[in-house]
Amino acid sequence: MATANKNLSVYDKAALPDAKDLRFGIVVSEWNDEITEGLYSGAMEALLDCGALESNIIRWNVPGSFELTFGCKKLAAETKVDAIIAIGSVIQGETKHFDFVCSATAQGIKDLNVLLDVPVIFCVLTDNTMEQARERSGGKHGNKGTEAAIAAIKMATLGR
Repeated sequence: MATANKNLSVYDKAALPDAKDLRFGIVVSEWNDEITEGLYSGAMEALLDCGALESNIIRWNVPGSFELTFGCKKLAAETKVDAIIAIGSVIQGETKHFDFVCSATAQGIKDLNVLLDVPVIFCVLTDNTMEQARERSGGKHGNKGTEAAIAAIKMATLGR
């Protein structure tokens, strides 16, 4: 969980593997696009900063966070990538829908990590308010998309 003492955008580039020869997939939920586009921007900036080539980054969109699992599964099956980042945002409403979507999305991404040989990075914000989501998608807590990109680089090179 992000706190005032933790900026999600801080990383030590010198301590990371070079991403130049890595291929990444990014699956982005269109729901809460103000937030997901901010997360996508943070992920792209970090990947490019760490040497990834723009031509080696594939973006697919899906309607919402619930659909991220299927989108990531199809991307893994139809492309050759070293890691996938699943980007979404679910914001608490007045019903239990939030709980079901968050649980299913987290479980689905976990299942992909068990079933696939490609790591799938969970970059889904599950916030109580839009303000909290803004704070974690480029606001005062930094950008969870940046953090996800760094995790993708590390996982893509795990075991090499």
